[in-house]
Amino acid sequence: MADRLAGKIALITGGGRGIGAGITQRFVEEGAKVAIVQRTPPSDDIVNDRAVYLHADLSKPQDIASAVAAAAERFGGLDILVNNAGIMFEKTVDEMTEEDWDQMMTINLKAPFLLTKAALPHMRRRGGGSIVNIGSIEGLASNPGHPAYSASKAGVHGFSAAVAVDHGHEGIRCNAIAPGWINSDLSEIYIESMADSARVRKELLAMHPVGRLGEPTDVGKLAVWLASEESSFVTGQVWVIDGGRTKKLPLPVS
Repeated sequence: MADRLAGKIALITGGGRGIGAGITQRFVEEGAKVAIVQRTPPSDDIVNDRAVYLHADLSKPQDIASAVAAAAERFGGLDILVNNAGIMFEKTVDEMTEEDWDQMMTINLKAPFLLTKAALPHMRRRGGGSIVNIGSIEGLASNPGHPAYSASKAGVHGFSAAVAVDHGHEGIRCNAIAPGWINSDLSEIYIESMADSARVRKELLAMHPVGRLGEPTDVGKLAVWLASEESSFVTGQVWVIDGGRTKKLPLPVS
């Protein structure tokens, strides 16, 4: 086991599945103790003596405050916060209700604010800390039908910069990661739901200069670096991890 996060205590929202599970895995491998905060229990293979599950509904402010307090009490403090949990749906502005918009902003943007607010005092007591917010390449551009999702992720990017500016003097850093297409159960279901899933899969691969799709642990590796002292002079940035997808200009095909 490596030790870049030895002695560090982390809270990861949605740390039991998808990208969050990849981050949890890498944090544990690097020596951190992790509190996985989400609404449903993770699978047994994720929870162990270094990774515990704490229930919270991130739409409820009291659940958020209680989860942060429980994580700090369980492990004796808090050094790292990873705001990973989020939701997505496909609705245009015409199709969306005000309630739809509010739900997206509550989970994707308000929850990271409340988690950060609750975590800051614990980080100050430890002499500093690192906050890693999971944004998206859709905070930089957008797929069709994603006005609320893109707005929420652009907000995450802006929020990350502002937290970095306000709290850098306290030794608290804040960065955002903007993943592209990352393999997960949900993304696999999405591909298989297509009429010609083989063609969709081939075209997805062609969109990525590296010739493959991302894995949750790819994001986890970047999150480890941003949480560790190796990135001590890095704050307020949005780190795109997309296999080069957003840098490849599309060409017409016959």
